[in-house]
Amino acid sequence: MKKFFADFKAFIAKGNVIDMATAVIIGAAFNKIITSLVNDIIMPLISLLVGGLDVTDWKWVISPEVLDETGAVVTAENALKYGVFIQTVIDFLIVAFCIFLALKVILSFKETFEKLKKKEEEEAAEVEEAPAEPEITVEQQLLTEIRDLLKEKK
Repeated sequence: MKKFFADFKAFIAKGNVIDMATAVIIGAAFNKIITSLVNDIIMPLISLLVGGLDVTDWKWVISPEVLDETGAVVTAENALKYGVFIQTVIDFLIVAFCIFLALKVILSFKETFEKLKKKEEEEAAEVEEAPAEPEITVEQQLLTEIRDLLKEKK
């Protein structure tokens, strides 16, 4: 049993698990923002376009509710609530689009970083490949100067 808890402790202490937990928490908060965007901004605009009907009230009634003489519901309404489904689909599409944009930005940063790294490696390889000029001794330098002076006098 101690080994189980030691393994679990090692698993939890890994950076990947902490990163994943952070991503789940941020994702849950992001989902609340998107849900609010859809419910409180986008859907009222769609409702306005379709004559003021709330999209979540859109439904196809299969069998209507049955009321008794006092107005109490005897049998509940049976309906397909496709308006809620449409709202959920719009919510999903917005979340998927935001994730797509985030991944596109991350991948472009990664691609740029890889290009810079490759360029640095190529430059380093060129520096290594370039032959170093041989060092000239003092005698060779003096002889070169004498030769150049003799060429000038001719």
